[in-house]
Amino acid sequence: MKLAGRKPITTDWRMVLLPVGTAARPEELAGLESIPAPVPGTAAEALVRAGRFDPAVPMPLQDRDICYSAEVTVQPGRHRLIFEGLATLCEVWWNGTCVLETDNMFRRYAVEVEAEARNTLVLVFRALTGLLARKLPRARWKTMLIDEPALRGIRTTLLGHMPGWCPEIEAVGPWKPVWIERADADAPVLQTMAAHLDEDGTGHLVVHMCAAGRMTGAVVRCAGSTGELKQTGPGTFTADFHLPGVAPWWPATHGTPALHDVVLEMGGLETRLGRTGFRRIGVDRGADGKGFGLILNGLPVFARGAVWTSADLLALRDDREVCRPHLEAAVAAGFNMIRVPGLGVYASDDLLDLCDELGLMLWQDFQFANFDYPMADDAFAASVEVEARQALARLSPHPCLTVLCGGSEMQQQAAMMGLSAERRVCSLSGELLPRLAAEEAPRIPFVSNSPSGGSLPFYPGEGIGHYYGTGAYRRPLEDARRANVRFAGECLAFANLPGDAGLAGRKPSDAGWKALAPKDRGADWDFADVRDHYLRELYRVDPQALAAEDSARYLLLSRAVSGAVMAETFAEWRRVGSSCRGALVLALSDLAPGCGWGLIAAGGEPKPALEALAHVLRPLQVLALDEGTNGLDLHLLNETAEPRRVKLTLQALRDGHVPVLSAAREMELAARSGQIIPAVDLIGSFFDITYAYRFGPLAHSVTVLRLTDAETGECLSEAFHFPAGRNLPPQDLGLTVTVARCEDGSWALEVTASRFAESLHVDDPCFIAEDNWFHLAPGAPRRIRLRRRASAPADAAPRGLVSAVNALAGAGYEG
Repeated sequence: MKLAGRKPITTDWRMVLLPVGTAARPEELAGLESIPAPVPGTAAEALVRAGRFDPAVPMPLQDRDICYSAEVTVQPGRHRLIFEGLATLCEVWWNGTCVLETDNMFRRYAVEVEAEARNTLVLVFRALTGLLARKLPRARWKTMLIDEPALRGIRTTLLGHMPGWCPEIEAVGPWKPVWIERADADAPVLQTMAAHLDEDGTGHLVVHMCAAGRMTGAVVRCAGSTGELKQTGPGTFTADFHLPGVAPWWPATHGTPALHDVVLEMGGLETRLGRTGFRRIGVDRGADGKGFGLILNGLPVFARGAVWTSADLLALRDDREVCRPHLEAAVAAGFNMIRVPGLGVYASDDLLDLCDELGLMLWQDFQFANFDYPMADDAFAASVEVEARQALARLSPHPCLTVLCGGSEMQQQAAMMGLSAERRVCSLSGELLPRLAAEEAPRIPFVSNSPSGGSLPFYPGEGIGHYYGTGAYRRPLEDARRANVRFAGECLAFANLPGDAGLAGRKPSDAGWKALAPKDRGADWDFADVRDHYLRELYRVDPQALAAEDSARYLLLSRAVSGAVMAETFAEWRRVGSSCRGALVLALSDLAPGCGWGLIAAGGEPKPALEALAHVLRPLQVLALDEGTNGLDLHLLNETAEPRRVKLTLQALRDGHVPVLSAAREMELAARSGQIIPAVDLIGSFFDITYAYRFGPLAHSVTVLRLTDAETGECLSEAFHFPAGRNLPPQDLGLTVTVARCEDGSWALEVTASRFAESLHVDDPCFIAEDNWFHLAPGAPRRIRLRRRASAPADAAPRGLVSAVNALAGAGYEG
C-alpha cells in the first residue's frame, strides 16, 4: 500500500569516509571530499561505483565513521522521517540536531521533526570498534564461523564476517529505503493482513487498519467477496470475512500460486492494499513423532530447494530485478522452497513478492546464528523483540511464508562444544521467538532452530537436520538412506564449478585456484577437496593427477560430479517410502565469482550442478533406485492435481547403443500419487539389471527409463542407471546438431546421438541452453531452446559446441 504524502529520499546523497571520531557534528564535514552514494545502498556499493573498492580484495568499513548527507525539500511543518534499515550504529541529524540514534540494522525506525522548506539530513554511521570492545556476559559456547565474537551483542548481519564462507564485505549504510511524510497525515494505514484457507476450501481474510478519522462505509474487497471495516478501538478498524471457493495458493510444483488483490473502498475511491494468497499449512511428525513434513492445503508436499544468502552482497537489497533470474531458475529446476538463514538479512519485500508470484515456499530464520546471544541484557532483549515483531508484521501477509525458525546452528554449536541439553537451552529461540511467532503469525509452523530435534540437534534422523554425510563428511552415497534423514534444512555443499565464463579463464594450475572454493574456518580441507573425493569415487580417476595432466578433462568431470551426487541423493529422498520430507541445498547462489556452494553463479547463470539436479525434481517423475540383490525399483511420482495416462519404457544398452533388453507398460498415474514398479515385473523374468549377482560378464552399461504421455508421446521424465558405475569409456557418440529458428524468433538446437551420451551439455559464448547437462539416449532427439546472454550482441547467432562426458569429441554448430 502506497501512502499519500509519503515520498522516498533517494537522490543527491553524498558520502564521506572518516577516521573514527574525526567529526562529532555534521558541520565538521564541510569541505571534506565526498562521493555520490545510492540510497538505499551501502558504503561498499558507493565505493565500488566510485572505483575505490575492490570486492575481490575488500577493505574493512566498520572500523571508521561513514557519513551520508542529502538536502530534503518539503512543505514546512511537522514531518516524520522513516528509516527501513540503517546498518548499524547510526546518528540521524536533521538541520544540525541529532534527532535519533539507532543500533539495530534489522529494525525500522521513525522520528518526527520540524521541517523548513529546505533541510539537511545527515546520517553518521559510527565505527563498531568501541562496541566490539565492550564486555558482554560470558558466552556458554563459542563459534569458529564468525571472525568477531563480540558481534553476538550487535544486531548486524554476519555476512562479511565469515572468512572462507563469503567475501569480507562489511555492511554499512542506509541499506533500505528512507522516507519522509507529513506527521499529521490522516490517510488510513494498513497494519496487518492475514489470509488463511479453511478445511472446506473457504478463504478467511482479516485486515487491520488504523486511521486518525472515521472510516464510515469503508469495505475491503478480495476475490469477489467483501468485508466491512468495523472500528475495534481508538483509531483501529478491522475487516474479518470469508471467501467461499477462493482459488488457493499452491507451491509451483503442486499447482498454481493464485494471488488475489486486496482493495480498500472508501468514499467512492479504491486503494489497493496489496495481494495475498490463501493456503493452509500443517506439519506431519510421522508415525514415530520424530519427523518433519509440510502439509499444504491438506496435501503432503516434498519440499526441495536451496538456502538463499543474497543475490547482491554489495547492496544487500535483493531488489526485484536482481532476485528474479535466480528465483526463476530455481522454479525452472523444480524447486518449491528457499530458506533464508539466520546469518544474513530478512527476506526483502521484493523477494517476498517474487516468492508469492512464482510459487516458492519461504522458510525464514530469524536473524540469529551460531552465537550464544546476551539475552540477559535488557536493552538487547528489548531491541530483539521490536525487531522480531516488525519482521513478523512484514512477513506474515505473504502466502509464501511457510516456516518460521528461531535461527541457524545455535543448538548445534552448543552441542558440538560438549554442552548438555540443559546447558544449551536458549531463551531466545526457546521462549521469546516462539511466543512472538504465536502471537503475530499463529498459523505458521515454528521451528526452534535449524538443525534441531534429536538426541543431538544435528542428528539428521529426527526433526530438522543439516545433512552433510554425503558431502563434507565424505560418506558413501548410500548414507543418504542410512542416515534416515527426515528434513534437511541444509545439505549437499560442494564447490560447484560454473561454466567457462564463470571461471574467467582460471585453471586448476593457477596459484589462486584453491581460493575460489569455500572453506570452513580452521579446517585443513576445503569444499573442492570434497568434490574431488566424489570425483574419485564416481569416475575412478585420480583428481590431482588429472588436474595436472589434463585440466580440461578435470574441469569437465568436476562440473558433472557434484550434480551427479545431488541427483542421486535427491532421487533417494524422493522415492516412495522415503523418510525424508524435504531438503534444501547449500546454497542457491554464489556470493562472489568462483566455485562457491551456489547452484547459480554470481552473475546469475545456472551451474551444471543445478541443471543435473533439475532432472530428478519434476512433478511428474520416474526414478530408478538400485536395491542390490532386490533388483532395480522404478518409482513413479505424480504431484499434480490431474491423473495422467503414461507409458513407461525400459531399455538396457550394451556399449551405449545395443539393446539387450526392452520392456514397456502403459498405466494410469493417479493425481497426487506415488507407486513402485520393480523392474523385474516390467521385464517379466529374471535379468541381473543391477549386476548384483554377477553370474557372468556385465551385459549392459546403462539402463534407460523413460516416462512419456501415452497419447502424445511427450517425454515427461527420464531416469538412468549405471550398473558398473559412471566411468564410461569415451567413444564416438555420433552426435549431430542442427540449429533451428522457433516460431517466436528465438533459437533452438536439435541434438541426436547414435550412442548413449552422458551429461550432454551445450557451450555457447552468446547463448544459454534452457536444458543442459542431461543424459541423452541413442536415437532420442532432443530440442534445446537457447536464451541469449545479457552480454551478447542483439544480432548474435548461435555458435558453439555440444559434447558429453563420454564423448571423444564434441559436435560444433553455427546458426
